[in-house]
Amino acid sequence: MGIPVLLSAADSVLVIVDVQTKLTAVMAEATSMCTRAVVLLEAAQRLAIPVLVTEQFPQGLGRTERVILAKLPEFTPIFDKTAFSCCAARGFSEALQASGRKQIVLVGVEAHICVLQTALELLSVGYQVQVVEDAVCSRNANHKLYALKRLSQQGVEITNYESVLFEWLRDAAHLEFKALSRMLR
Repeated sequence: MGIPVLLSAADSVLVIVDVQTKLTAVMAEATSMCTRAVVLLEAAQRLAIPVLVTEQFPQGLGRTERVILAKLPEFTPIFDKTAFSCCAARGFSEALQASGRKQIVLVGVEAHICVLQTALELLSVGYQVQVVEDAVCSRNANHKLYALKRLSQQGVEITNYESVLFEWLRDAAHLEFKALSRMLR
């Protein structure tokens, strides 16, 4: 077991993995996953947390869902990729390194493929990785379940979107507390 770590808004990066139209169209949890990803995205904006987005073979799998695109901060990089790990996307690792932050919060699809490979690769190069269990999904619920178990066994933290939000805030006296807690209703 590693040392327990709370997320810090000052040290986090939100990574949105392959939330694309043709992928989400075949996933039962896609709507709730997108809703939770949007809450984290809005929180990231309010708390000055960088956001990175990837798209797996967008020519075939479509672009990022409009609900996500509509909330992205201006100049958010979107990295096209064919490899399953985001780390293989041209410029992705450099963007993470340039942020100077070490805590990576992952949301997206599919939990057992791109999210899993990205999380394990980021962990192997020294990042603290948290996968948001209620903001990731797979076509098959068992695939997600066993991916989360495997990730946990390998040292990736499994969390949920409310925990992330409140760890970023840390205190009800935070100036953004009221605005962000309203998003949970």
